[in-house]
Amino acid sequence: MKRRLALAALAGLIGVLAFPPFGWWPLAFLSIGGFTVAVAGQSARRGALLGLAFGAGLFLPMLHWTATYVGSVPWIVLVFSQTWYTALLGVFAPKLLGRRFGPVWIAAGWVAEEALRDRAPFGGFPWGRWAFSQSESPLKWFAALGGAPLLTFTVALIGSLLGAAAIRPGLLRSTTRLAVAALIVLLGAALWVPLHAGKPARTTTVAAIQGDVPDRGLEFNARRRQVLDNHVAQTLVLAAQIKAGTVPRPELVLWPENASDIDPTTNVDAAQQIQRAVDAVGVPILVGALLDGPGNTHVTNAGIVWMPSTSAQPGPGQRYVKRHPVPFGEYIPLRSIARAISKKVDLVGRDMVAGRGNGLLTQTPYPVGDVICFEVAYDSLVRSSVNAGAQLLVVQTNNATFGHSAETYQQLAMSQLRAVENGRTVVQVATSGKSAIIDADGHIVAASGALFTADVLVRTVALRTSTTLATRVGATPEWLLTAFAVYGALAGVMPWLRRRAGRGEVMEPTAPVRQEHGAQPAMEKRNG
Repeated sequence: MKRRLALAALAGLIGVLAFPPFGWWPLAFLSIGGFTVAVAGQSARRGALLGLAFGAGLFLPMLHWTATYVGSVPWIVLVFSQTWYTALLGVFAPKLLGRRFGPVWIAAGWVAEEALRDRAPFGGFPWGRWAFSQSESPLKWFAALGGAPLLTFTVALIGSLLGAAAIRPGLLRSTTRLAVAALIVLLGAALWVPLHAGKPARTTTVAAIQGDVPDRGLEFNARRRQVLDNHVAQTLVLAAQIKAGTVPRPELVLWPENASDIDPTTNVDAAQQIQRAVDAVGVPILVGALLDGPGNTHVTNAGIVWMPSTSAQPGPGQRYVKRHPVPFGEYIPLRSIARAISKKVDLVGRDMVAGRGNGLLTQTPYPVGDVICFEVAYDSLVRSSVNAGAQLLVVQTNNATFGHSAETYQQLAMSQLRAVENGRTVVQVATSGKSAIIDADGHIVAASGALFTADVLVRTVALRTSTTLATRVGATPEWLLTAFAVYGALAGVMPWLRRRAGRGEVMEPTAPVRQEHGAQPAMEKRNG
């Protein structure tokens, strides 16, 4: 058992290398293959321990960026909150693997594990999904067919087949045919169904402003006015470049999350500075701002379309309010219990409220879908904007809290995958980096330089109105694969439950049967 635990933990560690900043995506297959070998033939209890060891190997280093500024205890708590999902998969994985076409069942089990982890508790935490390790892989095209869940299934299937080959080569022969057939069907669908149906509706020039912040860590906004001034200054640099003719005038300028942590709807000075920047470029700016209220105990994280003075309605206009605030980062559930674990919860003095809607902004020159920071990790939040008509996607983010850690690069990979999944240009704009403009094929066409530097990105990009198959079918592939895995798990444990029930039956004694000499009991009669 010790060797299996070591193998499971090592497989998890190998999985970390598949994700940014390393990005060695083929190692995702080796990681899942190692997990498959470790749990093969084990009991449910041992499978749970092996799943726990795998999850610890994967999430401890992957999520270490949370410890950089909030401390080790919250980091360990977060890791444990993720590892019990892999432990749960470990409970059922031996039974799934023991079924015919075991690797297919295991792959569906990974989709079910992620589906649960993405939603619970407190709205879930989708970091570390296998799909997010494939932003630079040829397999990323599966995301355009069935979203991130189908891509996870594909990665897990390949890895499980490798594990099956190591366990029992004969098992591989019986599963390879089905797996190859499934891959041929999916690849055929990729050729038959246009990933980006139709030509772009038109092109547009867009600009992303990375103003940088004066400090790092949770106290980055202690000098809030300087953060705002930095973004105003970089926008004025853009205006000078436009005037000089060195860059084309964009139709829309994008600022990141927390570009103004001084509420510009109540602070006249902040509003004047933003208006100054907007008027300098002469086009709307999508401003990431932290707004006071509602009430004295809450704040609102919003993207505000700020119009130039020459427009019919100058100043702040339509806004998008972040729909999924981060638990324990932007609001504190169970605050008294959380405070007992770490006093740093008090750094979040006011809880952030959650917005509603589909994230679509229409006061912009063309329909824009907005998500803020970690929201890019949630399939439905991004997809809702595209279904509502968004022709370009924006990810406003502030990664200054996490310094030079891997978090920035892991989030950028998610934005790349969303571009492919939804067939849209994606602009990720960050306070301190990494800002990038990503085309609908997931390629980064422009990116800011080193972290914690100011930068301005200007590019002409495609706007699209057509949708991918993944956008149209939505969460259907995820639910089907999850149902498939649940059925396999239940079918695997039912015989065990019946055996337990059988051993628990109490046989009632029967009265002796009186019979005449030479007579044969009825129960022993035989025909012929």
